[in-house]
Formats: sequence, structure tokens, C-alpha cells
Amino acid sequence: MQRFRRMRSLQKFASVHSSVFNHFNHDRHINRRSAFKEYRAAALAG
Repeated sequence: MQRFRRMRSLQKFASVHSSVFNHFNHDRHINRRSAFKEYRAAALAG
């Protein structure tokens, strides 16, 4: 939180970052294809 002056700014950044990270973090070598589709759908929905 050192670079964020307000907690609201941190929360906004964290919510956007998590959705983008979930969208692009494929981990295809670890997860099954069905799990990947579920994670992608959840990331796009929220």
C-alpha cells in the first residue's frame, strides 16, 4: 500500500488487476482444459 494514498485507490487497482490477471494467466500446463474454461468464464463475468 506504500504507493497508494487512499484505500479506495488500492481497492480499484486490485479489482482490475485481479480480473486482468485471471484473464491472461492461463496455466495450461498445470490445469485441465475444463478448469481453464471455468476460470476464464469467471474472469470475464466479474
